[in-house]
Amino acid sequence: MGIGASIFLIAVGLILALAVNFDISGLDINVIGWILVAVGILGLIMTALVFAPRRRGVARGADVVEERRVYDDREPL
Repeated sequence: MGIGASIFLIAVGLILALAVNFDISGLDINVIGWILVAVGILGLIMTALVFAPRRRGVARGADVVEERRVYDDREPL
C-alpha cells in the first residue's frame, strides 16, 4: 500500500466515522470508518518503514565511488 492509498483510506474512514449518519441493520458505519482510519495509519507507518531506508542513503549524499584497476598478466622482462 502506498502513501496515496493510505491517505485515501484515512479520508474515507474519517468521513464514515464522523460525517455519515446512516444506519444499516447489523452494520455500524462508524466502526467501519474507524477501522479504515486505523488501516490507513498502519499503511502509512509501514510505507515509511519500507521506503525510508532507501531514501536515507540518497538524502545523506552518499557518493558512488568507482575504481578501475589494471592487472598486467604479462611476464616480467
